[in-house]
Amino acid sequence: MIELMSVYGNPNIGVYLFANNHVAIVPPGVTQREKKKIEDVLGVEVLETKIADMVINGVLLAGNDKGILLPRIVKPEEYEYLKEQLSSKMKIVVLNVKATALGNLIVANSRAALVSRMIDPSTIPVIKEALGVEVVLRRELANIPTVGSMMVVTNKGGLVHPSVSEEELKILNNLFGVEFLTGTVNFGVYFVKAGIVANDKGVLVGDETTGPELMRIQQALRPED
Repeated sequence: MIELMSVYGNPNIGVYLFANNHVAIVPPGVTQREKKKIEDVLGVEVLETKIADMVINGVLLAGNDKGILLPRIVKPEEYEYLKEQLSSKMKIVVLNVKATALGNLIVANSRAALVSRMIDPSTIPVIKEALGVEVVLRRELANIPTVGSMMVVTNKGGLVHPSVSEEELKILNNLFGVEFLTGTVNFGVYFVKAGIVANDKGVLVGDETTGPELMRIQQALRPED
């Protein structure tokens, strides 16, 4: 299933929402109707919290079904809430690095993770352990360091910034074990993470996304019917 939506009247839903195959973490102010749409399309439990007292959960959180990485600026009560709600299902780990926009710098599925060169290499073992992945590749894409902002990947497929090269596409296909396509969202936005929240079951996209973009996103991420 693939559906259009906005958050706070904004099509950049990936800025505000984090989701894997078990849970969606949404900020306060998301309406009951929007929560119901997230539950129905992604087939997940919805938890409401700020991260570091901010509403940009999609920017600050990174992870997969096995673990969620929190920035060092997370509030103790936010960390405790997520741990209490989710620790029986996945690891909740604070990543002690200078950069805090982890969602823009780290992207993962159940097989692997791609990490920006802005993340200290000494944290790679922590990321591997937290996310339960065998391979963590640290690099740029299209000479852009914010690799997490450039792509969306599930265990079924991936969509990435149109400027990546054919060689980089092959690297991504091999790393994550799925096929990647290039594309845009929200009427031409290249940084697709900002406008898409997806898991293996469904895809939510910003409500300024065009018909051709929707078709490309569906082809790339292959949500369930």
